Amino acid sequence: MTRKRRLGELEVPALGLGCMGMSEFYGPTDEAESIATIHRALDLGITFLDTSDLYGPYTNEELVGRAVTGNREQVQLATKFGIVRSGEGPRVRGDREYVHRSIDGSLERLGVDHVDLYYAHRVDPRVPIEETVGAMAELVTAGKVLHLGLSEASPDTLRRAAAVHPIAAVQSEWSLWSRDIEPEVVPTARELGIGIVPYSPLGRGFLTGRFKSPDDFAADDWRRTNPRFQDENFQRNLDLVAAVEAIAGEKGCTPAQLALAWVLAQGDDVVPIPGTKHIKYLEENAGALEVQLSAGDLDRLEAVAPPGAAAGERYADMRSTRIQTPEAPAGDS
Repeated sequence: MTRKRRLGELEVPALGLGCMGMSEFYGPTDEAESIATIHRALDLGITFLDTSDLYGPYTNEELVGRAVTGNREQVQLATKFGIVRSGEGPRVRGDREYVHRSIDGSLERLGVDHVDLYYAHRVDPRVPIEETVGAMAELVTAGKVLHLGLSEASPDTLRRAAAVHPIAAVQSEWSLWSRDIEPEVVPTARELGIGIVPYSPLGRGFLTGRFKSPDDFAADDWRRTNPRFQDENFQRNLDLVAAVEAIAGEKGCTPAQLALAWVLAQGDDVVPIPGTKHIKYLEENAGALEVQLSAGDLDRLEAVAPPGAAAGERYADMRSTRIQTPEAPAGDS
């Protein structure tokens, strides 16, 4: 399997590292261990690091910045803007002023003069995507950003965005139990030359087989609120994992490696970013690059985990993270 892939014009390793869980959402964190995990990732050639100003908020960018000090030239840094936390809950902003203000904050926290890939974390339905991407393009001109991306964007939004400035990547959830981008988003991205960055390629850890009960999660773990980890959905999804475990056993790999190998096998323009804050799981994930899946293997996985196989929605409130299309600017047909 090729060890390098392209997201538009940006070359990255075939496997990246999601850093969100190093700061919050998935139970207790340990900054020293997280930084050691990032350093080990760089040793393994996993140099594509993904963060956001949302995570913490802000503290994850600071952590990643400390971890890459002295290693900036070998790292491809991706961060995001656009989800604003407040006492009334998260809201999305994609206006020009906010785009410019956000990148300056991210660069300061990361301790760098540019990022390699800058995403709109969600599409602001109140702001034409042309305005958002136009502002992001100004950051490219200013040298603060090298490449642009969108997260959870619809096919129409991708087309309109790409008409303003080349889009290197679209980041969306994609795994054996989250396949809703396959019918329309993936073909559109490929038509436009946009790479695909799957987040949660291990089903937020569920596809690793390590979790057998909701009680396995810490009290403050966000997954306790997720529909796929609750009540009868949990057991139904365990049945899916058991089928993946059986195939992994036959292949001589772990369920996590099999699940990642499936995502990697979806195309050379696909760069998954499994998240972890532990070296042992990072090394396990890296082993997925050695797993070769035959056509028969892929057919078996399709049979046990077809689209829609997972029980429960991806989020408790899909309104806050659904694939959105903002209003078209006046004059658009």
